[in-house]
Amino acid sequence: MSPEQPDALYTLLDQNGAARVTEPPTLSLIVPAYNEAEVLDELHRRLTAVIGGLGVTAEVIYVNDGSRDATLDILYRLRAADPRVAVLNLSRNFGKEIAMTAGLDHSRGEATVIIDADLQDPPELIPELMARWSQGYDVVYATRLSREGESVLKKLKFLSFIQPYHNISNHEYARILVKAY
Repeated sequence: MSPEQPDALYTLLDQNGAARVTEPPTLSLIVPAYNEAEVLDELHRRLTAVIGGLGVTAEVIYVNDGSRDATLDILYRLRAADPRVAVLNLSRNFGKEIAMTAGLDHSRGEATVIIDADLQDPPELIPELMARWSQGYDVVYATRLSREGESVLKKLKFLSFIQPYHNISNHEYARILVKAY
């Protein structure tokens, strides 16, 4: 089986095309990506800078959600250049939630951060998220103070996910409010 032609829902391979086996890292970054070829190099540059400043071991799991542009080729190139990178390749576009779930299924870190590939949310917030996690919070998330330009449906979708989760879980939460970027 070649990495370009997965025969399963997804494949998780190291830079040599073999199953990835290393010690579990402190931090897993999960990055769902759909047709994000134009921003991946900049995203990875910024993620690398953030990881370098944290002083922890990390893995970056990019989840290609059936992209039709050069996203997968770029992810393979990033994986070849950076041993912290793993690539999950979904066999077709399943949507962001399935891509996030696939990444979570394969994350091995003590802490996991999910970040969109489109740079809508700045990777430079990750140290603040990790600081709150280090204080003992089970769940840390950031919320933009302003969600200008987003549809009412998208705002409701976010609220319909986060509020019920708060209500049914017994986790300690830290919420970080950030300005829109």
